[in-house]
Amino acid sequence: MGFARIVMVAVVAASIVSMASAIAGTATYYSPIVPSSCYGFEDRGTMVAAANPALFNNRAACGDRYTVQCTGPTNQGVPQPCRNGPITVTIVDLCPGCAADQIDLSEQAFNQIADPNAGRIRIEYNRV
Repeated sequence: MGFARIVMVAVVAASIVSMASAIAGTATYYSPIVPSSCYGFEDRGTMVAAANPALFNNRAACGDRYTVQCTGPTNQGVPQPCRNGPITVTIVDLCPGCAADQIDLSEQAFNQIADPNAGRIRIEYNRV
């Protein structure tokens, strides 16, 4: 009985820490181009993203995985853009024009969490 309580407290604490450490930002999408800044001509699949310059940190983020969750719209065009739950993407490229809180998702990744007609969405993301 005591062990079950400890496990439950640990799970709740981990969930709270995970939610508290999520970064609020925005996401757009792009069609990944080969070669990528991180992996050249190596195909890394479709669940990939390009990081903003600060996050990319001169290729230090290459291969890092992030959980990304749509939290809402950024404009009036698509008032309810979010769909499905969070996704996990791997950083494979640099998005030189992205803002400090922005991630550029592959079109396939964006499509899993939001209506692509939105173009830009509010997100929360954190490193896995």
